[in-house]
Amino acid sequence: MPEVEVSLPDRIDSEIARLVDQGEFLNREQAVEELLSMGVSAYAPSETTEEPDQDLFTQMTEDQQDPAARTDDGDDYSF
Repeated sequence: MPEVEVSLPDRIDSEIARLVDQGEFLNREQAVEELLSMGVSAYAPSETTEEPDQDLFTQMTEDQQDPAARTDDGDDYSF
């Protein structure tokens, strides 16, 4: 496994130490490895196999209604 040296701000270092002390991780090495893995996976592209509907844009525009074209019979206002 490759070794990497990383400089961390004091607040991040303290937070990692706190998580280890609270028992969230067995040790500092495990904490750093898991936290880095979670961070990297947050930037990974989502693996969706479902392709977007080809008519998605068309359907959305067809569903829109022009508020000026409403035919409300109850309004007595006119311009």
